[in-house]
Amino acid sequence: MRLSELVATSAAVAGVGGRLEKIRHLADLLGRLEEREIEPAVAFLSGTTRQGRIGVGYAAVASASDATPAETATLDLLDVDSAFATLTAVSGKGSAGERARMLRALFARSTSAEQDFLRRLLHGELRQGALEGVLIEAIARASHVDAARVRRAAMMAGDLGPVARAALTKDAAALDAFVVQLMRPVRPMLAETGDSVADAVAQLGEASLEYKVDGARVQIHKAGDAVSIFSRTLNDVTASAPEIVALVRAMPVRELVLDGEVIALRPDGSSHPFQITMRRFGRKREIDRARDELPLTPFFFDCLYADGTVLLDEPLERRIQTLDQIAGPLAIPRVIRPTPEAAEAFADAALARGHEGVMAKALTAPYAAGRRGAAWLKVKRARTLDLVVLAAEWGHGRRRGWLSNLHLGARDPETNGFVMLGKTFKGMTDEMLAWQTARLLSLEIGRDAYTVHVRPELVVEIAFNDLQASPVYPGGLALRFARVKRYRTDKSATDADTIQTVRTIAGR
Repeated sequence: MRLSELVATSAAVAGVGGRLEKIRHLADLLGRLEEREIEPAVAFLSGTTRQGRIGVGYAAVASASDATPAETATLDLLDVDSAFATLTAVSGKGSAGERARMLRALFARSTSAEQDFLRRLLHGELRQGALEGVLIEAIARASHVDAARVRRAAMMAGDLGPVARAALTKDAAALDAFVVQLMRPVRPMLAETGDSVADAVAQLGEASLEYKVDGARVQIHKAGDAVSIFSRTLNDVTASAPEIVALVRAMPVRELVLDGEVIALRPDGSSHPFQITMRRFGRKREIDRARDELPLTPFFFDCLYADGTVLLDEPLERRIQTLDQIAGPLAIPRVIRPTPEAAEAFADAALARGHEGVMAKALTAPYAAGRRGAAWLKVKRARTLDLVVLAAEWGHGRRRGWLSNLHLGARDPETNGFVMLGKTFKGMTDEMLAWQTARLLSLEIGRDAYTVHVRPELVVEIAFNDLQASPVYPGGLALRFARVKRYRTDKSATDADTIQTVRTIAGR
């Protein structure tokens, strides 16, 4: 299939507001793909590439965009996928220049519309409203397979491309092959935000409360003596935490998948700030320096698989029982079916130990891999939102030369864009200002005299006192007394809080 056909479909999807119309356009395209084209096409329509980051920055893309566009569409999907694979493989001295040259050659073969699509794809700015949920529905329609089966297979695979290929070229039964598989991470279950401990417990009914630790989310797989640790974003980080590998290797089961967090603790048992823990997951030289100074402690809170038994569909209460039998004292502190008084006391104890708050979880709920649902509620004493940096303004006075005032946006699933909620320059240390200036300049997509506009990739946790009506911002809401709590380098923009979450907090 020509790239131009996919580009036209992307434009058509972006041009309609109705979900059913988007699904119809996507399903029509998916039904015309050859088998080898399915995975790259699904990646492109999801706003990414099969290769992930291909090692080209804004400057290289901007330079390639200057290439005179082709008059006739000749590029196939597989041509582009192959070019990205080749770009990713380039390494060594002079690799940046070689990648830039190859990218320019690809753009020279592209029409004007194709160049625009590729530029937005590589910048992470393909705003067409084709979120994964819409794509799943389109795959289901094109393959005549129930959407729930496609969705579950995608959760198990951690990648929609292979699932689409199986659904479109085989049959519904082929999706059953996507199950929990050791050493292949499943997408983590996510939580909504609760207003208070009392409200969360009342909402869930039979509930478990556990510490909400300010650590790094991990999923750990064990097969015999082999142990692998995966991050929240499903990257393999095993080499960063050898002490956790040793602990899991010693557990009394042969096969295991655990969900939890790891955190660096002070000698008194209180937790270090999140940024301190994340030193263990940085560059190799930083990891080597931090290992002896910052040993990691695991807090396991779920068990997804144990010695041949898949527990995803089991209620949380059974998963907890299995976890306690296996992990013992390494299981996170929790209380089951607490009274209101016991729940408040438990939350106070969590805060006293330096943790963020508590997680409230429905004891009857299964593990909804890859989904954010009301069966898990995070309750923090101070209100916070995970927002995306859209731009930053140059500082004045002592902050001159640093990017300081952040423009903050919430994710909008309907448009696959972001809704600005305000600005803040508060809560930043000199070290943070220096780091964010370098990081934001690496994401730059344009600027004026005062502001640098960036690719919406960097997630920051913002504490705030309240939300107020605003005639200035398009969402009609603005943060009040916003301040930076920390950067969430473990999260991608797709993990940011949504504008609907913001509206719910505001009572709209």
